[in-house]
Amino acid sequence: MLRVVRVENGIVRGLPAADPRITSFKGIPFAAPPVGENRWRAPQPAKDWNSVFNALEFAPISMQEKTVIDVNNIYTREWMVDPEIPMDEDCLYLNVWTPAKSTDEKLPVYVWFFGGGFQVGHTAEMEFDGERIARRGIVVVTVNYRLNAFGFLCHPEITSESPEAPANFGLLDQQAGLRWVKRNIAAFGGDPDNITIGGQSAGGGSVLLHLTSPKNKELFQRAIILSGVFAPLYPNNRLPRLNISLNEAEQEGVKFFESLGVSSLSEARKLDAEYIRDKAVEYNNPFWPVMDDIFVVGDPFKLFLENKRLMVPVFLGHTSNEFFSVPDVSNYEELRNMAAKLFGDSADEFLALCEAQSGSIEDVLKRASVNTIEYAIRIIAQANSDTDANTPLFYYNFDAEIPGWDNPGTFHSVDLWFFFETLAKCWRPFVGKHYDLSRQMCNYWANFIRSGDPNGTDSTGEEMPHWEPYTVDSPYGMVFGDKAEFIRKQPSDLMKFLVGEYFKKRC
Repeated sequence: MLRVVRVENGIVRGLPAADPRITSFKGIPFAAPPVGENRWRAPQPAKDWNSVFNALEFAPISMQEKTVIDVNNIYTREWMVDPEIPMDEDCLYLNVWTPAKSTDEKLPVYVWFFGGGFQVGHTAEMEFDGERIARRGIVVVTVNYRLNAFGFLCHPEITSESPEAPANFGLLDQQAGLRWVKRNIAAFGGDPDNITIGGQSAGGGSVLLHLTSPKNKELFQRAIILSGVFAPLYPNNRLPRLNISLNEAEQEGVKFFESLGVSSLSEARKLDAEYIRDKAVEYNNPFWPVMDDIFVVGDPFKLFLENKRLMVPVFLGHTSNEFFSVPDVSNYEELRNMAAKLFGDSADEFLALCEAQSGSIEDVLKRASVNTIEYAIRIIAQANSDTDANTPLFYYNFDAEIPGWDNPGTFHSVDLWFFFETLAKCWRPFVGKHYDLSRQMCNYWANFIRSGDPNGTDSTGEEMPHWEPYTVDSPYGMVFGDKAEFIRKQPSDLMKFLVGEYFKKRC
């Protein structure tokens, strides 16, 4: 087994994972600490070390709001369970799980970016244990990155100092980790020319941003986006903002410096990191990726539709109970006015599809509600066909029964337990069908990571249900319910209408 390897900065020692056929290396520095003069600066090269670096435990997590355990907060019930986890501004470290016995195996590589709204999250979350994927012959890498004000604050002085990299430091951290993988993963038995990037929620949004950045040519060959693409639909519905201009973000940075009690970048770099963290929480205006016209050159969703992206296979989907877009109205008259503004001459068709004259306004709104991520994916698929791009898209809907006293449904992020096959770490009373489903979901992932095609055999030797690419003519996907099942079901008439209206507006 590869327990000791040499990377560009020195020798690294790992540990056997729970399965001793897998070696884990935790907390490897891939860039210099982003502190002092490196705060709000693109990641800088890591320094060499002379003695053996013991990569035996996770590095401290990025600066972020402290976890407060709350029984009413589903995420502190699931995985944000340690309020005392070490936290530090010095956070640019990554983790590797490898099944390789030698450096010449050229195994496929999976690079994972965690979610958390670009405000919180970390690689040490227990659902992100890469061992089960590694058992399937994959080298797994999880990359930490800067968050919130540390990763995404902008300011005119920062732009003036570094016009070549004025923003999006968290994304640049991810890219630096990916480039480190490209240069070093062969030492762990990985193939630098067979890399898949993946992420969920903000991590999935990060993948979309990497796909549409001109700075990432040839860095990866496939992409996985879980619950990470959104399309605007009804007014006043909250959506992640990935189209903020640099100028707009700079002015917000000026206001934030004022709230810190400083007037210059040099002063702000001398402030204690915990003070900045706490003031950012108090400021209560999240810092997000921005369009800097260098790394982020436009709205990533629109860029994807225009094929201004890396033309690679994409595996993408959502859970069945997350992010519904609902008309923000309280009566039929308001609904009719909204429909007229959105759909013009097609408003009556929309109202008919919602059966607007039947039942209470609450019932009508339920019929008008759509999963925002499903809506975005079906728009993506339409554009993929209309533009003759026809890159493979594999669509899923996670619709499993989730046990527990809280009866949570398929809440945002619950599919992570299944894709990483880490159910045994969860408190929920999962049973055999859940473990069978998780095994198959992880198999599909591993197959896609390996070749760009999720299909293959289960560990039982049986062929898993065949998963066809999503096309306009075959708008179908894999449904992960009590079992994995490829469902040949057309989208609803309302969804077809809404997708059609989206493209009518674009024209």
